[in-house]
Amino acid sequence: MTRTILITGCSSGIGLDAALTLSRHGWRVFATVRDDDSAARLEASGIDVVRMEMADADSIAAGLDAVLARTGGTLDALYNNAAFACPGAVEDLPTDALRAVFEANVFGLHELTRRVIPVMRAQGHGRIVQCSSVLGFVPMKWRGAYVASKFALEGLTDTLRIEMRDTSLHVITLQPGPIASRIRANSIPHFERWIDWKASPRRAQYEGSLLKRLYEPDGKDRFQLPASAVSAVLLRALDAPNPRPHYRVTLPTHLMATARRLLSQRHLDGLIARG
Repeated sequence: MTRTILITGCSSGIGLDAALTLSRHGWRVFATVRDDDSAARLEASGIDVVRMEMADADSIAAGLDAVLARTGGTLDALYNNAAFACPGAVEDLPTDALRAVFEANVFGLHELTRRVIPVMRAQGHGRIVQCSSVLGFVPMKWRGAYVASKFALEGLTDTLRIEMRDTSLHVITLQPGPIASRIRANSIPHFERWIDWKASPRRAQYEGSLLKRLYEPDGKDRFQLPASAVSAVLLRALDAPNPRPHYRVTLPTHLMATARRLLSQRHLDGLIARG
């Protein structure tokens, strides 16, 4: 029988590529989006589109109900990919901005995951895959809100995985590093809304670093991979009889995992600070 998967955050980047890739591999994909253009593009590819706002519990409930109505009440896998960033120094980050990031990146994914678990328990199987990041286990300056949300997601997911050991459900974390996507461009409106960088004591640092990265992209990062690299790992995680708890994608992710094991916190901080 055709396997079914619900993927969040499919307008572009990792989520879009995952939806298209899994559809080509025979999965029935339900892809969540928020805008009409993304919906039309996915529907033209034969993918079922679901409207879902990750910061809105009612939208999450309605979206999942729509999926289950089309599958007869079952779902083989959930891939929680939706996330956004609000760049800026932690001291300049309003608490409401941090709260908004957590609403979508953590609380919304948690809400959806909790609603999916009873479905998977009832059918006797299922896989929950969370898209974290290298920033889910090491920090990086200017990314405090995103880092905090991914650290939180990792903690919740690791706990859930341990708690689900007595069930037939598999809980998996993907940890991509630099991947070609629109997350940087999509973060600009949030930066402009929340960060008063001109009044910051770090104004010169913004002008010399973050503003250039946001507004003057100089091509892809040195170790950047296409979104298809994450999709390939996702397929392995979904097909493996006994999937690993964590799947790392890109060289920087592997290097940072090794550095975290081998270096003292002081030396790791120094390495990260040098960028």
